[in-house]
Amino acid sequence: QVQLVESGGGLVQAGGSLRLSCAASERAFSTYTMGWFRQPPGKEREFVAGISWRGVTTDYAPSVKGRFTISRDNAKNTVYLQMNSLKPEDTAVYYCARGPKFDATMRPRDFGSWGQGTQVTVDS
Repeated sequence: QVQLVESGGGLVQAGGSLRLSCAASERAFSTYTMGWFRQPPGKEREFVAGISWRGVTTDYAPSVKGRFTISRDNAKNTVYLQMNSLKPEDTAVYYCARGPKFDATMRPRDFGSWGQGTQVTVDS
C-alpha cells in the first residue's frame, strides 16, 4: 500500500504563494497518474489538478487554472502543487492522491490512496 505524505501548507496572505509537496513511498510512483484535491470547510472534497505518469498531460479545475501548476519529479517520487495568486476561497485541506496506472484518466472517482492532507489558509 502506497503512503503519501503532503507538506508545505500554512497561512498566507491573499495574493501570496505556496508550494505543496507530496512524497510517495512506492517505487512504482512513476507509473501512476497523480492528483491534488482539496476540501474547503463545510464542503465536499473537490478535484484541483492532475498530472499523468510522465507529466505530459495535466488538468486543472476551472477555479485554479492559470494560478496553480502541478508538476512531478519521478526521480524523487514527489508531486508538487505551486499555488500563486491565492484567494481566501482557496482555503482548504489539500490532499494528494494516486490515480490510475499507465492511464491519464483524471476522473475524481479514479483516484484513491489518499494522503493525510495539509492545511492551507489564505487570509484576506
